[in-house]
Amino acid sequence: MEPVPKTGYGEAETMRKPTIQDVARQAGVGVGTVSRVLNNHVAVKGATRETVLKAIADLEYTPNPHARRIAGGKSYTISVLLPVLTTEFYVRLLDGLESAFQEARYDVAIFPLLDRSRLERYLGSHTLAYQADGLVMATYNLTQMFHERRLRTQQPTVLVDAFSDAVDSSFMDNVSGGRLAGEYAVSLPGNLYAVWVETELDHLFTTRVFEDRRSGFLSAVQTAGRSVKREFTSSFDSLTARNTAATLLDDAQAAGLPCTVFASADMLAGALLDEVRLRGLKIGQDVRVIGFDDQPWAAERELTTLHQPVESMGYEAAQLLLSRLNGYKGPPRARRFEPRLIVRGSA
Repeated sequence: MEPVPKTGYGEAETMRKPTIQDVARQAGVGVGTVSRVLNNHVAVKGATRETVLKAIADLEYTPNPHARRIAGGKSYTISVLLPVLTTEFYVRLLDGLESAFQEARYDVAIFPLLDRSRLERYLGSHTLAYQADGLVMATYNLTQMFHERRLRTQQPTVLVDAFSDAVDSSFMDNVSGGRLAGEYAVSLPGNLYAVWVETELDHLFTTRVFEDRRSGFLSAVQTAGRSVKREFTSSFDSLTARNTAATLLDDAQAAGLPCTVFASADMLAGALLDEVRLRGLKIGQDVRVIGFDDQPWAAERELTTLHQPVESMGYEAAQLLLSRLNGYKGPPRARRFEPRLIVRGSA
C-alpha cells in the first residue's frame, strides 16, 4: 500500500473557510473597511467598495452572522409589520424591502398583524418586534399615534405605503391615482360604477389608501359633470369579491349597458372580469373595467389599470431606514411615488 501523502499548507488553505482577514489581505485594506462594506456604510469610497466586493466574490467569503452580531452589538434584523401576507401587493412590497435589506446584510422578521388586537400588542416596546435594529410599518394610518407618542420605538422607524410627517415615509400618491382613473372613466360611454375595499372602522387600525383613491376618483368625475351611479364595497376575500361583482353586474344590466367600473384593487377587477365572461358579456365593450395595482397577471388578462411601482416603494423605504442606521439624524423625509395609467383591452 502506498503511503498517504501529507497535506501541504496550500491545500489546507483551500479547505478552510476564508475569513474577513483573508478578504482584507486580498483587497489591500483593513478589516474595519471590509466590515464597513459588509454593513453598507456610506463612508466607504466607490472604488474601495468595488475592490472589497471583488475580493469577497473571488474568495467566496460568507460572513458569520453570529460573530457579526456579537462584534457589532446589533441584531442585524429589521422587523416588518404588515396587515396581511396573503395579497400580491404585500408579497411585492416585501420583495422590495428584502432586496435592499439583504444587500446591506440585514435579516427581515415579518409580523403579520391581521387585526387591531395584534397592533395593540405590538405597541409595547418589550415585544419581539421591537428588539430589532429598525422597524418598518406598512399601510397603517398611524399619524395620530405618532403625535401622541403611543409608538414607543427606541429604534429607527419608517412607514411604507403610508405617510406621517413625524417619521420617514415611502408612499404612493393614491389621490392622484384615483384622479387618473376618474379622468379616463368619464371619457368612456355608459354609467359609472366603483368598487372599494372595506377597511377597519376603528381609527387605530385604518388605512387611507382606498379613501384617497375614492377621493381622487370622485373629484375627477364631479369635475367632468358626471356622477357615479352606484358604489359597492368588498373585502379581499375571493368569494366576497365575486359576489360583489355579481351584484354590481345585476344592477348594471338592469340599468342598461355599456358601463364602466373602477375597481380600486386589481383583485376586485379580476373578479369582475370572471363574472363578465361567465355572463357572456363582452369585456371592453359591454363592460369596461379599470383596476389599480398592475399586478403581474394584469397584462395577460388585458386589464386596464393603474401601475404602482410597489417594489421601488419598498426598496426606497428600506434605504431610508438603512440611512438612519448608518447615522443620519436629520428631520423626517417623505418619498412620494405616482401611479400611471396603463390602457389595455378591458377598457
